[in-house]
Amino acid sequence: MPKGEWFDWHLHPQHQFAWAAEGMLTVQIGDAAYVLPPSRALWIPAGILHRTGAASTSSMHSIYFGGRQWVEPTVVAVGPLLAELIQYLADLTLPSAPRRRAEAVLRDLLVPVPVSTIHVPTVSKRLSLIAQALTDDPADDRDLAAWGRLVGASSRTLARAFVAETGMTFGAWRTQVRLLASLPLLAAGMPVATVARRVGYATPSAFVAAFRRVTDTTPGAYFS
Repeated sequence: MPKGEWFDWHLHPQHQFAWAAEGMLTVQIGDAAYVLPPSRALWIPAGILHRTGAASTSSMHSIYFGGRQWVEPTVVAVGPLLAELIQYLADLTLPSAPRRRAEAVLRDLLVPVPVSTIHVPTVSKRLSLIAQALTDDPADDRDLAAWGRLVGASSRTLARAFVAETGMTFGAWRTQVRLLASLPLLAAGMPVATVARRVGYATPSAFVAAFRRVTDTTPGAYFS
């Protein structure tokens, strides 16, 4: 998958296990985004609406299961053995008997990783210009008064609209946008100081503090 390619919103009748052997995937489920380097995969329960995109040029593998495992989307650690098994099961000519045995071993290797996802609630059309501008440039530091002059509304009106539509203040919502934008950069190994500047923080410490407040961990530990 080239960088920026997306499979649009869809669901599967079976559970899906999505993993990138190379590059990074982003899986969006509702307002939650999961950024997956090769060290992580995502269990997507059957019937869950989602979309999957390539945060960088990626080699995506998916395995589909029946039976029961987890009822919620679950991030899983991928070590060398699990990675080899996934690629083994990617062989579509594999006979059914060895496939069943390999799938049983694979299930035994699925170890959930505690992780806090970053939620960016969607907004209505009247706020979409602001949302798109901040998605394109998370470092844009205009306040609500400046945005109001652009969209033809008072800062008070916009403030009320963000709380009503997202359950967050504008500042809290923009923090989520910035942190979500930081994940592919961090996963690619970009230095924290560079990421902080790219997504609108004056200092690395301010970025780390915001990241820890939302995810309960530091940027350096998030993908380890």
